[in-house]
Amino acid sequence: MPDELEPGKIVLVRHGETEWSASGQHTSHTDLPLLDSGRRNAEALAPLLARFTFSLVLSSPMRRALDTCRLGGLGDRVEIEPNLMEWDYGDYEGISTPEIRRTVPGWRVWTHPTPNAETSDEVASRADRVIARCRAIIDRGEDVALFGHGHMSRVIAARWLELATADGRLFALHAGSLSILGHERETPVIELWNYAPHAFG
Repeated sequence: MPDELEPGKIVLVRHGETEWSASGQHTSHTDLPLLDSGRRNAEALAPLLARFTFSLVLSSPMRRALDTCRLGGLGDRVEIEPNLMEWDYGDYEGISTPEIRRTVPGWRVWTHPTPNAETSDEVASRADRVIARCRAIIDRGEDVALFGHGHMSRVIAARWLELATADGRLFALHAGSLSILGHERETPVIELWNYAPHAFG
């Protein structure tokens, strides 16, 4: 990347609120719609997203992500990116962490095995493929928008910072939030994290 060219940014958007995100149930391949509150979350992001000129807009194939993209004003040019799917929770799909901990004390998706689920290495590989696809764009000084899910977006952030997958646990992320990954000189950084307009009234 030429020194004089300022790299672009990755704008991460977590989908708006669903019934299960509100209740804390793990949701990967279950294709839930946005709640009315989730639709409002997404609409509130539209003025922020309009400040960017995105060369690439990618979304998970799940309708909660695609609808967030559409309500955020970018649905006319979105491309499906299967690697943006949420972490596959296997047997814990639809189950909350407190429920899981009744039989597996201290369980966390970041640190404990999950029956019939993706491993952290598999999730990291998907995140790395997304980042590689984005890098070809941002190295030209152009911006990319990614519409996806809570855990997967946190893994992307960790991998962007060259951290271990489990370090995604350090980055809390609200439904309907916007985050920005960028650079300080040549160093990958988080420029903005977990900005959710609805959280500020």
